[in-house]
Amino acid sequence: MALEEQVVDRLIEKNFHISFAESCTGGMCCGTIVNVTNASKVLDVSFVTYANEAKMKFLGVNADTILSHGVVSEEVAYEMAKGVCKTAGSEVGVGITGVAGPGGGTAKKPVGMVCFGFCINGQTVTYTKQFGEIGRNQVRKSSVEYVLQTLLELLDEA
Repeated sequence: MALEEQVVDRLIEKNFHISFAESCTGGMCCGTIVNVTNASKVLDVSFVTYANEAKMKFLGVNADTILSHGVVSEEVAYEMAKGVCKTAGSEVGVGITGVAGPGGGTAKKPVGMVCFGFCINGQTVTYTKQFGEIGRNQVRKSSVEYVLQTLLELLDEA
């Protein structure tokens, strides 16, 4: 069974709804869940918030957080995950922000660096993955796989 099918099944079992706040993945996480039969039982709304202004307007990300830590940071991913849960009224929220490339990387935040926030019933954890310069679309695909795998693990603990 595919990862996304397992995630949908687990969400149904727990009677949870999921919402995504995606930046560099551009809706790929949400789209992957929509590929699954019964996605409508667990997915009501998600956001692609590519611009900083969108993150602030729709997710409540604090401008000071972006200024202090940069938009690609665990702090912003945390606020994205919390914010999407609040805005969507979902039990599970995922925030994703990163540098897919090929440009935009820095020494501190290289191409292939993606930050993730996972909020489940108000408990939020963050992670940073360095996928490397594997190509823009592969960074995005790897991010989706990471999200699904991490969701499975976190939902088992919830």
